[in-house]
Amino acid sequence: MKEKEFINIIKNTLNSELIGDDCAYLKDLGIVVTQDSLVEDVHFSRKFSSPYQLGYKSAMVNISDVCASGAKPLYLTVSLSLPDDIDGEFIKEFYKGMSGACNGVEIAGGDITGSDKIYISVTAIGSDAGRKISSRKNAKVGQKIIVSGEHGASGAGLKLLFEGRNEPEKFIKAHLMPEAQLSFSEEIALQQKTDYAMMDTSDGLMDALSQIAIASGVVMEVDFEKIPFDTDLKQFKNFEDIILYGAEDYQLIATVDDAQNYTVIGDVKSSDVCGVKINYSDKSVFYTKEDVERKLYKHFKE
Repeated sequence: MKEKEFINIIKNTLNSELIGDDCAYLKDLGIVVTQDSLVEDVHFSRKFSSPYQLGYKSAMVNISDVCASGAKPLYLTVSLSLPDDIDGEFIKEFYKGMSGACNGVEIAGGDITGSDKIYISVTAIGSDAGRKISSRKNAKVGQKIIVSGEHGASGAGLKLLFEGRNEPEKFIKAHLMPEAQLSFSEEIALQQKTDYAMMDTSDGLMDALSQIAIASGVVMEVDFEKIPFDTDLKQFKNFEDIILYGAEDYQLIATVDDAQNYTVIGDVKSSDVCGVKINYSDKSVFYTKEDVERKLYKHFKE
């Protein structure tokens, strides 16, 4: 996928250790910084999203990145590029949606300019606040793989929208108005005494597993039957792929030493070849980075 290829080129060109996680951790300042963009007709469609929902999601996806680092979200800045057909009511509802998502996070400014379509760029700033900050390169052999909640709901919601269906509504809501896992993030980051990896599943569970595996040089071995999901997903064809590859659930996945009282889906293992191993009831399948990227591409096309 070109996005990851470009990120690697930028990281190697700048020779920066700050690039590679969803947030840059500026340790001397005690803050994390992240930035994400949403582009009309690439990441969202006005046909499906109201201005309120769009504002809500724009804030939440950036708050989720801060949560994935283990930091406490504090501030957002928002830059908008808008076409001529956007009016004041749209802006009012958009920022109402952002405020609805912020829950104590302050919108501290931004920029507005003209464009041919809607471009939304949000920067989020968080504080380490005495917490241990995660990195996807910190997974260690012997750690348990835990998740914050159910997977596949957002992917199912997107599928319903494209098919012109509006039921089950809970899946559509999961896609249009996701929730960042603030409590899970805080609890994990305050408890950890040793290094740990944590990511959100913005690009799908398999992508997060693969990213951690590659960065840490390990195998992320997962038992499929242990992955939590809404049983109503079984009505969808290839529901297993929706659970593994469906994007934008914004759940958190972490590798920890002590997984008591958490939902454990697998273990961090050693191997000469890093990747993801999924144990199904009747077989086990090993996926390299390239396997996951091909499968993600195929899933998104479908």
